[in-house]
Amino acid sequence: MLKVGLTGSIAVGKTFVLGVLSELGCHVIDADVVARQVALPGSPGLKAVIDAFGEEVLKSDGSLNRARLGEIVFADEAKRQQLNSILHPFIIAAQDAQLRELELQDPKGIVVVDAALMIESGGYKRFDKLIVVHCRPEIQLQRLMRRNKLSREEAEQRIATQMPQEEKKRYADYLIDTSGDFAETRRQTEDVYHALREASASLQNRER
Repeated sequence: MLKVGLTGSIAVGKTFVLGVLSELGCHVIDADVVARQVALPGSPGLKAVIDAFGEEVLKSDGSLNRARLGEIVFADEAKRQQLNSILHPFIIAAQDAQLRELELQDPKGIVVVDAALMIESGGYKRFDKLIVVHCRPEIQLQRLMRRNKLSREEAEQRIATQMPQEEKKRYADYLIDTSGDFAETRRQTEDVYHALREASASLQNRER
């Protein structure tokens, strides 16, 4: 099975690209979904977060208050790194379990794992290929302000906590620029999908 990492900075359009790859026939694993799963009420992941940050990060129903946790960690780099170090092992373990299951089901398939901090964490090294999604900085800023209802200053602060887009692009096997409209992004994603199909075929031939 061809294992592909999909990454890019916050609010650059990774979710749309992942959706197109899924439509085209790739298996997809969204790290945001996995991150929610490993921090569900009663989970070891949530217990570890509460031990580190206190019960102020919980909602009244006992679930994780992600907005409150975000306010805490995006205002303090050390706390942001602490949160990542707590949750990352749980997320990687859950992803690896999903990857093993998919490989048993469809050994000739393509699986794409979407994660924002894949390069920063070193997790990208687990994959055969890496796609980096990017867009023009002003577009990224506007998307983040609109999506998360943030002020310009708050959005700039969140973007500044991540590796610069230009640096991420240097790790890529494939680049997808989402600065244009949906149709243009879809066209680029389809081109990358065809390249992944070729890479998958080459991998199968080497394993025979």
